[in-house]
Amino acid sequence: MARGRNKLGSMQILDLRQVHAKTLDPLFQEEARRWQEELFWDYRPSVELIRKFVDSRSLGGSMAVIDGKPVGYGYYVLEDFKGLIGGLFVSSRVDQSPVNQRLLSEMFQSLRATPHLHRIEAQLMPFGTQLDPAFLSEFFRLHTRQFMLLNIDEATLSDKHLSSGLRVESWSDRNLDSAARLIQLAYAGHVDAEINDQYRTEAGGMRFLRNIVLLPGCGQFLPEASFLVRPANGDPPIGMVLTSTVDAGVGHTTQVCVKPGYQGHGVGRQLMEHSIRSLARRGFRLLSLTVTAANTGAVQLYESLGFRTIKSFAAGVWQQ
Repeated sequence: MARGRNKLGSMQILDLRQVHAKTLDPLFQEEARRWQEELFWDYRPSVELIRKFVDSRSLGGSMAVIDGKPVGYGYYVLEDFKGLIGGLFVSSRVDQSPVNQRLLSEMFQSLRATPHLHRIEAQLMPFGTQLDPAFLSEFFRLHTRQFMLLNIDEATLSDKHLSSGLRVESWSDRNLDSAARLIQLAYAGHVDAEINDQYRTEAGGMRFLRNIVLLPGCGQFLPEASFLVRPANGDPPIGMVLTSTVDAGVGHTTQVCVKPGYQGHGVGRQLMEHSIRSLARRGFRLLSLTVTAANTGAVQLYESLGFRTIKSFAAGVWQQ
C-alpha cells in the first residue's frame, strides 16, 4: 500500500439514496480534476447531473466511507431489462483496488436482485487502477477499449474526395429516424453491438441518438462538426459522424459509422476529415474518441489521421 493512504479496515458501504450530494463534494472535485488532467474533459456538467439525481434520491448505487470520510462512489441506472453502471470513482488517497472491488460487487448484487433484469453493461474510465479483476470475478465478458486523442493542428488529412455517386451534408435533426436505422445496419454482427445493445435495434439506436444529440449525454452536441454521407439520388444516409464539445477547444467524436457495402472505401475517413476540418476552422485544438481495440480497421484509420491512444479501459458485459 502506498505511503500516506488510508487502511481499509473501517470501510463502510452506504446506499447512495441515503446520502446528500454535498457529502460527495470532495470526490466530485477530485474526479473532475482527473478527467481534466488525463482526458482534457470538463466533467463538471456531468457532476451537476449526478448531484441532482443523488439529491432527488433517484440514483441507485453505493458510497464507500473510511474513518467517516467518503472515499469512493458508483452509480447505475435501469433501462428495460438492462442495468447500466454509469460511473465509478475512488479517491487516490486510499488503496483504490479493494474499494473499487467492493463498490462494484455491491452494485452487481443490487442489479442482479432486480426482477426481470437479464443484462448488465459497464464502460468505466479507471483512474489509478484497473477494474478488470473485479469484472472477471463477477463473470463479465471484457472488451478492451481505447481512448484516443488528436492534436488537430497535426492531423494527417488527404486530398481525396468521395465518389461522384455520394455527397456529404451537414447534420440536421430531421435525420434522426434514418440515422437510427443506419446505426442498426452498420453494427449488425459488430463487436460494438455486443458491448452496447442499443446498436442492435432501430429503437435502441434512436435512444442512443437522443442521448447524444438532444441531451448532454456526452458533452454538448456540435451539429456544425457532424455530417452525413448520402447517395446523390437522395436515398437514406450510408454514413455519419457525430461530434460534441467536452471542453473549450476540445471536441469528442461520439459516433462514426458506415453502412455495410460502403465500408472500406474511404467513407469513414472522409467523414472524420470533414469533422476535423470543421473543428479546425472554429479554433478547436484537440479531438478525442473511444474505439474498441478489436475493431482494428477503425483503430488503423484513426492512427493514420494522427490519433494516439492515451488510455485503455475495459467494457464489461454480463448476460444472464
